[in-house]
Amino acid sequence: MTTETTIEARVKQIVAEQLDLTRQVNPNALIIDDLGADDIAMAEIIAALEEEYNLEIPEGDAQYIRTVNDAITYVQRRA
Repeated sequence: MTTETTIEARVKQIVAEQLDLTRQVNPNALIIDDLGADDIAMAEIIAALEEEYNLEIPEGDAQYIRTVNDAITYVQRRA
């Protein structure tokens, strides 16, 4: 398993855990529109990603994380 695959799987798992989803998370899903996150859930996802990967996601960057794939790409570039 490559690092990218590991990151992808873990980010999808974090999103699913934060939103209490039991189904597989599609990387192209919009976190708010498709998966039903609200602003609080989105903040919790960002916080969980920061903790998991020991990074800081500034609010200016967080606003551009709209899909699960956006989150995956963000972490891959900074982890």
